[in-house]
Amino acid sequence: MSTKVSQADELAALKQELLHAQKMASLGELVGTTTHEFNNVLMTIINYAKLGMRNKDEPSRDKAFDRILAAALRAEKITNAVLGMARNRSEEFAPTELERLVDESLLLLEREMQKYRVQVRKEFTAAPPVRAIGNQIQQVLLNLMTNARQAMASGGEMVLRIAHDAKAGFVDLTVRDSGCGIPREQLPKIFDRFYTTKSGPDATGKGGTGVGLSACRDIVEAHQGRFRVESSVGKGTAFTVRLPVWQQKSESAAAAPIAPLGVPNSLASSSSTNSLGI
Repeated sequence: MSTKVSQADELAALKQELLHAQKMASLGELVGTTTHEFNNVLMTIINYAKLGMRNKDEPSRDKAFDRILAAALRAEKITNAVLGMARNRSEEFAPTELERLVDESLLLLEREMQKYRVQVRKEFTAAPPVRAIGNQIQQVLLNLMTNARQAMASGGEMVLRIAHDAKAGFVDLTVRDSGCGIPREQLPKIFDRFYTTKSGPDATGKGGTGVGLSACRDIVEAHQGRFRVESSVGKGTAFTVRLPVWQQKSESAAAAPIAPLGVPNSLASSSSTNSLGI
């Protein structure tokens, strides 16, 4: 009996280490992306500072100050978003605004989306806070958005949708791409640990480990949420994360065992993204 308990504890510890490694990998990738963005911000500040020094007239200086202020405020937002991910290690469930997480994630990946000609469209409806550990759900979101970008090698459109199912007490967060899609026979395997449909890291050094989606699934299941995937080859893929709405009484229920959800039955076959109403 003690051996079984020990093995279970060891497995749980390994899962936690894997999630932590995935988070550190995500942060490492973002460092490269945000470094380039910071360089662009600094060049804007330097160039307009020089412009203001060369031109003594008030309109030119006002324009320079406006551009410098805008660039500095953008740098502040990027810094706060990255530092928030790095230092927010809380493991406590709290009311979490998904719209805020989406906006922060877009800020971090904005340059990458522009570089690869990915247009981003947001479809948000009013939704209450969800019960979540914010940094973990942001990790899931960043992974799904990066995967969506990689699926559109020649550019395309990424749709981010937030919808509230008031009757069921859940909020759905959907990341949809217009990329290559996932073959029907591969769909049941995509959440398997170390399984990947990618041949290896792309030009940005991202992708190909097969760890991302399995870690995302573990996080969502620990939140008593669900994953849904719909894909059509040549048309794109939609990942939907369904999370419970925050309720004060949910904290007392948090101690209850969380039943494993496994891979949803909807993964067993490929379906048109039209079923999501996108």
